[in-house]
Amino acid sequence: MHELAFVFAGFAVGLIVGLTGVGGGSLMTPVLIFFFGVKPHLAIGTDLLFAAFTKMGGTVSMARQRLVPWRVVGQLCAGSIPAALLSLWALQILGPASGTAQRIMTTTLGFALLLTAAATLYKVVAFSRERQAADHAKRVAGAEHATRPRHWVLPVLLGAVIGTMVTFTSVGAGAIGVTVLLLVYPLLPLPRVIGADIAYAVPLTLVAGLGHATLGSVDWPLLAQLLAGSLPGIWLGSRLVTRTPERLIRSALSLLLAWAGAKLIMI
Repeated sequence: MHELAFVFAGFAVGLIVGLTGVGGGSLMTPVLIFFFGVKPHLAIGTDLLFAAFTKMGGTVSMARQRLVPWRVVGQLCAGSIPAALLSLWALQILGPASGTAQRIMTTTLGFALLLTAAATLYKVVAFSRERQAADHAKRVAGAEHATRPRHWVLPVLLGAVIGTMVTFTSVGAGAIGVTVLLLVYPLLPLPRVIGADIAYAVPLTLVAGLGHATLGSVDWPLLAQLLAGSLPGIWLGSRLVTRTPERLIRSALSLLLAWAGAKLIMI
């Protein structure tokens, strides 16, 4: 019975990701912890590989459409991958199932969810039709400088912050990543912002997920059940996206994430 519930949870999260683009980690990890009672270290480790596999398909699709700015992906990875490896080293020393590591994970996850809620609300405002039209005119005018950050150190530093957050919580590469890209690369067109966000999340979540696997923090049967549901869910969501009130869904999701984040911090 639990197996079907996990498949359905994967489908529901995949559907929401397909409809809104909100990162699966910010949804799946709280669902596993709150509704299924999965230990935080197992929920986070399993969800990291879940995110890596689900975003691989999106990266291939974006790359075929030439929407992935690989220079931007490289700049973010220069900060996020070393930070993920250092975070894994810290987890190995602490022991991922230890009380200290569990407290760090749940508290950091709570703050990450609150940040994701704020970033999701920001996207509701920033992605309005009027704002997109104004931004498009500005970005076309500066197209040749689109992949230049405001300062060269910003993507490395912010990538390191996201890499640490993702390794400890599995949250941060979605809504927070998009918000960082919008702020650091103001001339980058929106489709390429999304392409960069999806593409750089793959090596980051793969490195962090495989690192968690070596620490015994991945439930492989659970991962298979979640993927069995999420892949059809993402496919369906991406086809229904033009028929749903996306801003309303994003606003409701931000409230749900804020509730989950606050609850985790108060555990």
